[in-house]
Amino acid sequence: MAAQSKRKTIANGSDVSVCVIIAAKNAAGTIGAAISSALGESHVTEVVVVDDGSTDGTSDAARAADDGSGRLRIIRFDTNKGPASARNHAISASSATLISILDADDFFIPGRFSRLLANKDWDLAADNIVFVDQQWLGGFNASAIERFSADPRFLDLPTFVEHNISRRNKQRGELGFLKPVIRRDFLDRHGLRYNEKLRLGEDYDLYTRALAVGARFQVINNCGYGAVVRADSLSGRHRTDDLKQLADADKALLESGALSGEGRKAVREHEHHIRGKYHHRQFLDTKSQQGFGAALAYCLKNPSAVAPIAHGVFTDKLDGFLKRDGKKTDTNRTPVALRYLFTGRAEAE
Repeated sequence: MAAQSKRKTIANGSDVSVCVIIAAKNAAGTIGAAISSALGESHVTEVVVVDDGSTDGTSDAARAADDGSGRLRIIRFDTNKGPASARNHAISASSATLISILDADDFFIPGRFSRLLANKDWDLAADNIVFVDQQWLGGFNASAIERFSADPRFLDLPTFVEHNISRRNKQRGELGFLKPVIRRDFLDRHGLRYNEKLRLGEDYDLYTRALAVGARFQVINNCGYGAVVRADSLSGRHRTDDLKQLADADKALLESGALSGEGRKAVREHEHHIRGKYHHRQFLDTKSQQGFGAALAYCLKNPSAVAPIAHGVFTDKLDGFLKRDGKKTDTNRTPVALRYLFTGRAEAE
């Protein structure tokens, strides 16, 4: 049966089909494991991989992971267009009722969808994430993952946005890392797709806009998604302009009239946070490329940038001092084999 027409009927008789979309760039070493974890899930009726202008044989590695079930489709872009564009293309190329996001170097924990789809009253549903450091990946065993009680809860917009403001020198744990299953009809009904201007924070932006139009975003404590922590990850090498585009996306949402109250306050705080990081990076770029005088001129032309630039420069200097003095421990600690996005009550035996 063709993948486009497959449907998985679960025990309660409801019609469920999941399309897993994977945007991949130069992921030949990891894409096979990601695809295999998706094809191993019985609820998955489609896996759409978009090779986003790779130069390392990503498409060949993806084809090698095909299980012959007819569920895998590989689309290749000749030039890199970014993860948002790749994901939008995958959504358009698929037909399943549910869309599930999987990064090309991550994986699903076996049985993920049975637990994640147990409850039905949601528009987006996400589960816990286990972060696995790259150096521990070879000896990773899914049985070592702690089992938590599901304890379903719903995220509101202020909570979600506030938990996407990073804290300096702390392990990252923003809720934007969540990789939910999303109902296609909700996306279509509200005209929602990824913002293709973004190469940073595209997940955060989509989820925030979904919450702004009333999405019911369910989260469970059970861990179904494995995220590999790599020192050379693409998300850790964003351009200065990527920060500006993300801040501008927040600004556009603030100006849309869709927000009020605590939600508006949270998005404004996030925009201020990202805009400050942009100004700091722009100051450093200008100083490096054109000299201190040009960097100072940038401050004079952008008075609102002075405070975040001063704060950023001060904390950079402080971090450097502490590192040289041997006092900085947060970012120099030995990697932990397993870390969770959030914890909860251990599941009863």
